Amino acid sequence: MTVPAQPATRPANPRFSSGPCAKIPGFTIDKLSDAALGRSHRAAVGKAKLKAAIEETRELLGVPADYRIGIVPASDTGAMEMAMWSMLGARPVEMLAWESFGAGWVTDVVKQLKLDAKVRTADYGKIVDIAQVDFDADVVFTWNGTTSGVRLPGGDAIPTDRKGLTICDATSAAFAMDLPWDKLDVTTFSWQKVMGGEAAHGMLILSPRAVERLESYTPAWPLPKIFRMTKGGKLIEGIFEGATINTPSMLAVEDYLVTLAWAREIGGLPALIARADANAAAVAKFVDSRDWIANLAEDPATASTTSVCLKFTDSRIIDGAAFAKAVAKRLEAEGVAYDIGAYRDAPAGLRIWCGSTVETADIEALMPWIEWAFEAEIAAQAS
Repeated sequence: MTVPAQPATRPANPRFSSGPCAKIPGFTIDKLSDAALGRSHRAAVGKAKLKAAIEETRELLGVPADYRIGIVPASDTGAMEMAMWSMLGARPVEMLAWESFGAGWVTDVVKQLKLDAKVRTADYGKIVDIAQVDFDADVVFTWNGTTSGVRLPGGDAIPTDRKGLTICDATSAAFAMDLPWDKLDVTTFSWQKVMGGEAAHGMLILSPRAVERLESYTPAWPLPKIFRMTKGGKLIEGIFEGATINTPSMLAVEDYLVTLAWAREIGGLPALIARADANAAAVAKFVDSRDWIANLAEDPATASTTSVCLKFTDSRIIDGAAFAKAVAKRLEAEGVAYDIGAYRDAPAGLRIWCGSTVETADIEALMPWIEWAFEAEIAAQAS
């Protein structure tokens, strides 16, 4: 077996996991020295930090002043479950799914809540035809498919005069893509994705229309305490002012505040979007010049700029799943790329996180290593 020569340059940071994602450039643990450790989150210092996390999120993302922003338990999953269990059932429901997490929301709504929802699905690498969706129903969807590498190209297809609510899982989109707030009634994400924060906490953003639904509708099923956002038919405003439903990690809160400060320092949302775009473009430039690898997204207009999913297309590959795993294993063994295998439910291939905390130079350094691992595995397969 002839092993190809290794590239001369290695990524300075080999962390390309799609969650938890790479920390901000230059991160060290001492940046968290101001964390309110050992203090109650309901003490003045705790409340101030939680309130700051909410308001700085609003400022950075450009969330309208009349939208509520809350810090909730259980990451993006918790935020989505809170929304679906609290708001769905008042109107017809359409569920849109083009990857595993969207499929998970379908399971919750159809099998757990037992709603007669219309389900629209698309294979990995595609999205559904948004023009066919009835937005007079409540519509649940992911903006960016973390496990499929596809995203909505924009919000033009969502009408502003819709009668239903739009419930959007934006966990791999928020901070890296321009979200049209006038088209979104419920938006969720977690700190661990584009901002490279710590896991376990979710963000829930509600439009006035979503608040009106919460205050006017009581679902037929019981709600656990951590899902309850109203009391006596009125929104519990404290949740959206830093009085969290359960105890948050003040260390994780401090870490999120540090990421927000970094984002402001580099130029805010436009700079964050530009960094992700540049990273995805570096991958696309490499892929477009090779005939043995391709983007899983079939339409470039819907290709993700954060969770970029690739598939091997070489006819010499005998077992696609085994081959992709072997390539990822070689890259990890060399210390040049960690955790870039495709998601377990997705087609075989690689998944490279290109979010805003990743340096473009590291993406560019990774690409020749992917070619090296591909050639080495083709040679091993032939021997």
